[in-house]
Amino acid sequence: MAMKIRLARGGSKKRPHYSIVAADSRMARDGRFIEKLGTYNPLLPKDSEDRVKMDLDRVKHWLGQGAQPTDRVSRFLEAAGVSPKKERANTKKGEPGKKALDRVKERAEKAAAAVAAAAESVVETVADVVSGDDDKKDETASE
Repeated sequence: MAMKIRLARGGSKKRPHYSIVAADSRMARDGRFIEKLGTYNPLLPKDSEDRVKMDLDRVKHWLGQGAQPTDRVSRFLEAAGVSPKKERANTKKGEPGKKALDRVKERAEKAAAAVAAAAESVVETVADVVSGDDDKKDETASE
């Protein structure tokens, strides 16, 4: 018997609620299962403790019996620390493209040029104050 640890959907329309179950892989998604191992409520916030609840001892038992977790359940197990993290196939999908990298580089160059120009004007102002040119302007302005 090919065992799976998977999600069985419950709840009403537009309000899903899942049970984490150990079931024969040939059975229907929401059909007969051998044991209920936990629950998953995707409507709760991601940081909520009640979002995913599992009986980890029973999950480890079924994994020891050869049950294969589905992709989503394996992510839950990784988050719980039961199984090691797997490398995902689409690692480059989340990286920015060439055009986006060019735009970022261009913005960085513009920002660096603006900072350099501002620093140069500050240096000129300080040099004028130190050399005493500012005092001469004040004398002519007061006359």
